[in-house]
Amino acid sequence: MDTSESGTEPQTPAEDPGEQSRHGRRHWAMDTRPLRVPAYRRLWSSTIVTAVGSQLTAVAVPKQIYDITGSSAWVGAAGLAGLLPLIVFALWGGAVADAMDRRKLLLITNSGIAVTSVLFWLQAVTGLESVAALMVLLAVQQAFWGLNAPARNASIARLVPAEQLAAANALGSTVMQTGQVVGPLLAGVLIPVIGLPELYLIDALALCVTVWAVHRLPSLPPLAGSGPRRAGVREIAAGFRYIAGHKVLLLSFLADIVAMVLGMPRALFPQLAAETYAPYGEGLALGLLFAAIPIGAVVGGLFSGTFSRARRHGWMVIGAVVAWGAAITGFGLSGSLWLAVVFLAVAGIADMVSMVFRGAILLSAATDEMRGRMQGVFTVVVAGGPRLADVLHGTAGSAFGARTAVAGGGILVVVVMLTLALAVPALRRYRV
Repeated sequence: MDTSESGTEPQTPAEDPGEQSRHGRRHWAMDTRPLRVPAYRRLWSSTIVTAVGSQLTAVAVPKQIYDITGSSAWVGAAGLAGLLPLIVFALWGGAVADAMDRRKLLLITNSGIAVTSVLFWLQAVTGLESVAALMVLLAVQQAFWGLNAPARNASIARLVPAEQLAAANALGSTVMQTGQVVGPLLAGVLIPVIGLPELYLIDALALCVTVWAVHRLPSLPPLAGSGPRRAGVREIAAGFRYIAGHKVLLLSFLADIVAMVLGMPRALFPQLAAETYAPYGEGLALGLLFAAIPIGAVVGGLFSGTFSRARRHGWMVIGAVVAWGAAITGFGLSGSLWLAVVFLAVAGIADMVSMVFRGAILLSAATDEMRGRMQGVFTVVVAGGPRLADVLHGTAGSAFGARTAVAGGGILVVVVMLTLALAVPALRRYRV
């Protein structure tokens, strides 16, 4: 029987000498070994479709709210309306993912997200023009996403061998980052041609593909004799105690918080485009600044074979976060737009490396009965860190100037990460 279809721990397929030679010649390219596992291939393939489709809705919702209200404040309020449900349901969803069949949870949540996309389409095509309805739908959609993400990420460790977790994370992260680049560009092209309602409909149809792919996954129930029987506050609290008791896991979360909260300067991009890079054209500068990090991350993913086979995952996280901080510092000191874009692209590559190995640590260092809750916390950190950074950098930029705030934040990332690495050796010593 194919172990990847039965939900048991997969085996690494044997390679012939000729195949090994080809891999040696292409060691720099993306490691695609996880795609040989049929179940993982289905999960990954569904991500390709939804990575772009979800970005269509991510553009359509704020555009529709702005069209109705003419106010950017309402657009910002909509972002907050989606954040709280995402945080609450991601934490709860992690506990649920440890208590029930993860495939079943994915089916339920992906179906829920698809239904909300259909409702988005209905309110747009009928001309409802209700900001309240849009916010409610956005909150429901983000709640389903919060339930979905921990189960999806925690399932990967049951589908591919442990030594391929970094490669699997690189494959998934590359697709998501590509969606963040292609999706908004595609939305910008399609809105004048087909209109907003059809963007929602395209996303809904894409989600149907995801539901079909998840339906074909093997059953992923809690392993025999493990996992909680319920998913309540006590189980969520147990997840936080587990993190506190495992320094490697705690430091992997802290590394992301340090990088994103201290070193994500996107809130200052409009000010930099209007002041520092205005001679290049404010619109061009703003577009390049926002696109540079995702583009760098995609490039890092395409060449992930250069690093995804590394076994010292802890050192890879430390090095990636330090590189991120150094690149952000360089960006803050750059008076040239093109040099600034290069530094941001380098930061994107570092962010991809960090994502790959932090994700691998969470899957390999945690037991299966805790993986869902670890991914729930991970979802909250990834969603909340950049938003906290927006507040911090926006305040610092107003007080000290945009370039000073950016460069100072990058220096803090380097100093704090190196201090953590020296003070707590657990992350330095960790290897898969």
